[in-house]
Amino acid sequence: MKTRNLTFSLLLIIIIALSSCVMHKASYAQAYSSSDTRGGTLYANDESFGGMYETKNERKVMFNAYLTLTVKCPDTANVYIEQIAKKYNGYVNQIGTYSSTIRVESDKLNDALKEIEALGRVDRKSISGQDVTDEYLDYEIRLENAQKARERYLELLEKAENVEAALKVEKELERLNETIDLLTGKMNRIDHLVQYSTITISLNEKKKPGVLGYVGMGLYYSVKWLFVRN
Repeated sequence: MKTRNLTFSLLLIIIIALSSCVMHKASYAQAYSSSDTRGGTLYANDESFGGMYETKNERKVMFNAYLTLTVKCPDTANVYIEQIAKKYNGYVNQIGTYSSTIRVESDKLNDALKEIEALGRVDRKSISGQDVTDEYLDYEIRLENAQKARERYLELLEKAENVEAALKVEKELERLNETIDLLTGKMNRIDHLVQYSTITISLNEKKKPGVLGYVGMGLYYSVKWLFVRN
């Protein structure tokens, strides 16, 4: 009995040591030839962006767009922004009087941006893409290792000859299950943010001139008419 327990304990120690080792796959040597990479982030303008989403080698890229608009009425603009999100199979992440965030399907990003820009005057605009392929592959490898380790522990659990040995295995199984759930959640989030691009819109309300402002504008256009004619 002591010999069996010793053998079981040695097997348990070996499996624990193996399951704690994490393999890392080498990162891709080549990124997009048409993109500008700075600090792991891909930047695109309107013309090149549409082609950038056609990822090579199934790379994982999360796209984010930022807009600053001047509009007559922010509340009205938000109503249209929400409709645009639904139109392009997306959803509203946050709606605020002066700042809103929506997500749309990544292959519809340019179309959604054009409709949002039509709501007012564009003061600022930027689009960026973050390549998270290596991070995703790392999670994938760690998940595979954890799942294999769990299978080995389940086999050990069936061979456990006493309560103490079974409790040790169950403790490791609990730890592995938590790791598997955590890694699966991180991978699912990356998949989601690759499928749906994020658009953040800052809204500025267009200022209306007062009575004196309208008088000043009238004088300005009158003087301009005296000196400049088509």
